[in-house]
Amino acid sequence: MPIAKLGDVDIAYEVTGEGDPVLLVAGLGGSAGYWAPNVAALSRNCRVILHDHRGTGGSSRFEGRYSVEGMADDLLRLMDHLEIDRAHLVGHSTGGAIGQVVAANAPDRIASLVLYASWAVLDGQMEMCLDLRRRILRDGGEAEYHRATPVFLYPPYYVKDRKAALDQEAASAASASPPASILDARVAGIMAFDGRPYLSRIACPTMVLVAEDDILTPLYSSELLAGGIAGSRLVTVPRGGHALSRTEPDLFNETIAAFLADHATAREDVHAA
Repeated sequence: MPIAKLGDVDIAYEVTGEGDPVLLVAGLGGSAGYWAPNVAALSRNCRVILHDHRGTGGSSRFEGRYSVEGMADDLLRLMDHLEIDRAHLVGHSTGGAIGQVVAANAPDRIASLVLYASWAVLDGQMEMCLDLRRRILRDGGEAEYHRATPVFLYPPYYVKDRKAALDQEAASAASASPPASILDARVAGIMAFDGRPYLSRIACPTMVLVAEDDILTPLYSSELLAGGIAGSRLVTVPRGGHALSRTEPDLFNETIAAFLADHATAREDVHAA
């Protein structure tokens, strides 16, 4: 992956396809690789931009305080580096929190927004899950932290016949893992996030997407998002867990592609003329 040198941090990124720019922004894991089941389909008609968050993958292993607002600033600086004035943003979980900040603070930069399996404010369920992940990290180290990750991402129907593959996925994640200090700082940063002040300032077309069996950011988290963003549309699917784009990739890709087509900037330009 190429590297964008953005002052205090190097960000690894990847660009695929041609057309309207679409930022696919990963969740807590922060890796561009999360979107592997989706890139080919979405890049057929769009220019898809992926990146590894600071502290993850090929980006700088930054030791220090993390915040959603800081990661949103990294994304805006990456857009500047790539000379992207305006893009669609599809954010998963933490990526959706980043999307809330960017869409509110830099409304001219975001053409449309998808908040997928995301949240605006920590609740008891999410706090319990994230506290548990931090305890696993503290007591078991990076390998056990990654080994436990599928429990929070994937629903039982998806896991039951894929345990060997998921064990290999966890082992690969552990081998490339940031140190525990960075993992913990990233979790702490998202637990401190409160997106509620941003919601009323989001004016772009917005879809809020969630699976009904998501245990980390349950349906009510998406209902709060949709209720706070004027004109947004809440889309629910019956199953898929917290990682719908991986568990049900065809459904996810079709849903996102249709939303992006409806809000293509070329279409907006024609209407404006």
